[in-house]
Amino acid sequence: MKNIEVRVIDNDIEKAMRILKKKIQNDGLFKRLKLKKSYEKPSEFRRRKQREALRRERIAASKARQRR
Repeated sequence: MKNIEVRVIDNDIEKAMRILKKKIQNDGLFKRLKLKKSYEKPSEFRRRKQREALRRERIAASKARQRR
């Protein structure tokens, strides 16, 4: 588990909170917490993993087309 650290500069708590939220979201913590909230059947787990893999493939293909 990573340590997520945000520095507050000039007592600007709102900006620090936005930065913290973005770091947590990029780390995937919100997603993991949401998934752990309730039980996921093994068949649902496999389907979700497959959907995520397809999504990653589509994104990679899209980026590869843009580079050409």
